[in-house]
Amino acid sequence: MVQQINNQTENNIIYPDSDGQPMADNTKQFRLIVTIKENLELLFNDNRDVFVAGDLLWYPIQGNNKLRRAPDVMVVFGRPKGDRGSYKQWEENNISPQVVFEILSPGNTLAEMSQKFEFYNRYGVEEYYVYDPDKIDLCGWMREENQLKLIEIMDGWISPRLKVRFEITENDLQLFTPTDEPFLTYVELGKLKQEAEIRAKQAEKRAQEAEAKVKELEAKLRELGQL
Repeated sequence: MVQQINNQTENNIIYPDSDGQPMADNTKQFRLIVTIKENLELLFNDNRDVFVAGDLLWYPIQGNNKLRRAPDVMVVFGRPKGDRGSYKQWEENNISPQVVFEILSPGNTLAEMSQKFEFYNRYGVEEYYVYDPDKIDLCGWMREENQLKLIEIMDGWISPRLKVRFEITENDLQLFTPTDEPFLTYVELGKLKQEAEIRAKQAEKRAQEAEAKVKELEAKLRELGQL
């Protein structure tokens, strides 16, 4: 009877899809979050078993809807792509996000960041990256012997899981794909697409013009009786 009551109680627990907090506190933070998340989506687009999410609540323990975090960006290897209201770990083969990014805002406190670190450390994150865009300061931790340990040098660091390279410039953080292509903003990606479309149209136009010239030459040769 006790077991049945416990099961009914767990089934009645609601796991909210929102914690009421904004995704970002300012445009700089929002742009970085979106850039990292979308470029990681592109990077793993062909791998259906890599799930990437931004600002998604992660519940690690069934039955506890108070224990949760919403990483700015998280990557889960071994879970399929698809929409989710939240990431309930017990419904995901109990696989915790392996890689987590946090982009700091002026509103983040030391106590808050300490609590986040303890959460990610306790619940199995393998790589944890924190970037402060105002100070251009990047910190990273990697799991060793079941603990997140500080990465001494982050400039030039390559993520073991993502194969992404981190580089600190004078003005910002820059990430590079395994083929050494820089992560681009949504606007930059849009411009590249437009430029590619323009080049494709120009190439098509040149091909059509060349074909027209060939047909014109063939017609003249026929008139001369040489074809």
